[in-house]
Amino acid sequence: MKHQHKVHISVLDTAPITQLSNARMALRNSIELAQLADDLGYHRYWVPEHHGMPGVASAAPAVVAERIASVTQRIRVGAGGVMLPNHAPIVIAEQFGTLEAFHPGRIDLGLGRALGGPRDIADRVRSEQERTATPFDDQVRELLALFEADNDGGRAAAVPAVGNRPEIWMLGSGDHTARIAGSLGLPFVAAHHLQLLNTVAAVRTYLRTFQPSSLVALLSRAPRDSRVERELACAFAATDTDTPSCPAQVAAVG
Repeated sequence: MKHQHKVHISVLDTAPITQLSNARMALRNSIELAQLADDLGYHRYWVPEHHGMPGVASAAPAVVAERIASVTQRIRVGAGGVMLPNHAPIVIAEQFGTLEAFHPGRIDLGLGRALGGPRDIADRVRSEQERTATPFDDQVRELLALFEADNDGGRAAAVPAVGNRPEIWMLGSGDHTARIAGSLGLPFVAAHHLQLLNTVAAVRTYLRTFQPSSLVALLSRAPRDSRVERELACAFAATDTDTPSCPAQVAAVG
């Protein structure tokens, strides 16, 4: 008997600024598109963090996500993603903990490690010294800890984050982020649109290094199958899939 696959279709929206348009119009278009996606039964609506790009209005994903979540009813909303090195982890925990408190069970937090724009603009967001002072995997662990009740010697450092943890995903186009996601048991998104030839390798790394954790529910306990066909069935799902060949949630964007 053939296994029946269920694929959820989602939207990644950069809020593009088209010809004869501007950022205000682009963001309003994003709101309308999100409402339509919600009405049509789409699963997720993600907005990325980009800085200094003339044709992109998506620079503040937490702000855009709040607006979209406020005017939709069912669709999951979040960042795809926040470039964690650009921010202190406590700020991200406070922002997305607050979002989850307002919209429980509907908020996603995707984490990436790219600059999110030209280097000179990224340096204005946060200096290179601050971005690189702590290894990326340690930044991720610090952020995760901020959603726990006892994370700072018995004191909650990010108060709105405690008890309000969104669904957290790791975003990447190569092995490094895939390995971090696997080791922490977090869902992984392959940025297929950024590195077309790296998707299969990244997913292989994720499947090989995945360790179950309390942070993600396994979609199946079936044995892993290393065949490329199985890996692609996981990797090229629009956002997530219930195929038993995936040890955890894997997605591809692009």
